[in-house]
Amino acid sequence: MSIIEAAAAASAARESSEEPRERIRLDNIAIREFRNLERVDLELPPDGAVIVGDNGHGKTNFLEAIYYLQIMRSIRDARDQDLTRFDTTGFHISAHAHTPDAREVSVGFDRNAKRKKVSIDGVEVRRLSDALGALPSVMFSPRDLELVSGAPSERRRYLDLVLALTNKKYLQALQHYRANLARRNAALRNATRRGSAANEQQIAVWEPALAEHGSVLIEARAKWVRDYSTDFSDRLRGIGEKGDAQMRYVSPFADSEARHDVLLAAFEEKRPLDLRRGITHVGPHRDDLELTLDGRDLRLFGSAGQQRSAAIALRLLEAATLRKHAGAEPLLLLDDPFAELDIRRAARILVMLEERGLGQTILVVPREADVPPGLMRLDRFQITEGAIKVWLPKGIAKAMAQSGSVT
Repeated sequence: MSIIEAAAAASAARESSEEPRERIRLDNIAIREFRNLERVDLELPPDGAVIVGDNGHGKTNFLEAIYYLQIMRSIRDARDQDLTRFDTTGFHISAHAHTPDAREVSVGFDRNAKRKKVSIDGVEVRRLSDALGALPSVMFSPRDLELVSGAPSERRRYLDLVLALTNKKYLQALQHYRANLARRNAALRNATRRGSAANEQQIAVWEPALAEHGSVLIEARAKWVRDYSTDFSDRLRGIGEKGDAQMRYVSPFADSEARHDVLLAAFEEKRPLDLRRGITHVGPHRDDLELTLDGRDLRLFGSAGQQRSAAIALRLLEAATLRKHAGAEPLLLLDDPFAELDIRRAARILVMLEERGLGQTILVVPREADVPPGLMRLDRFQITEGAIKVWLPKGIAKAMAQSGSVT
């Protein structure tokens, strides 16, 4: 299937949809002093927009600013002080959106006070976790390859993010688990430095909480993988990957009915090893999400194309999870996602995105020619050194002028 054929198929998919679906919609966004974006005030069309600009001018920074309003931190793991534009005291991002109800979301960071303030509909939230998911969105990027080719921590982070955004119980368990894990590891390091196990009780004291909250994480992860494993296979097949694709949660505790008790016993069993090495060796922070094609681990044996297809499939599952939770199509943030895909895969992915009816889509690309035919209908903006303005290619502007649309 060519890109042109994909565009026709995508158009047919839109026209044959039974009814319009609810969509998350970003109406306007104001950005101040965020990375290289000194001052951006932008109204976005309901269908979305294409941002065109050379590399290094702030395209990805713009998407990062939008996504910040969902997770309240950098998707690229940068510290807030490093997101603040040089020689300024902080950054601010605010937006009016429909999620699907009308909502105002704003976040500001003061570099000097090292304080972040988040407000929803003009009311400051007491905890940052209360604002997570304020603007449901999914970001596709060539960097997503690391979801498949990277270390297990990349896939655990993916699971944690998807579930924390859609499951408050999971988010709370994750926060408690991480806090208690940090305390147990600190106690282990302290005991290791002293060269004695005399403080073993100071280590064991954190284990009941780790077992309690860890069992919640394992259960939720295992259920999500079970629920979406068939979808993962279908997505890869739809992209055009031949073979039997499987997604499996790898944890020694995933299938245990008495998960809490088994996990607690495992912490006790591994305690001598943990004391020798100063780190906790067992628990959900050591688990993995295994992705295979015909029984072969995609991380180790998949081609670059297969790995990119699997990464796209994971993002599509993320979108499906957010859609189910929010009751609306999430915002799609596309960071030139077709750049490193062959035409066949890119065409099939475009059709898959269109089949459900695209959510509002914001695509950033370095050149006008990089816009896939299926997204050519989107309005164009141009970004130059962090400044964004409405822009039309000369050919389109000329055609509009000749038709009398432009005076």
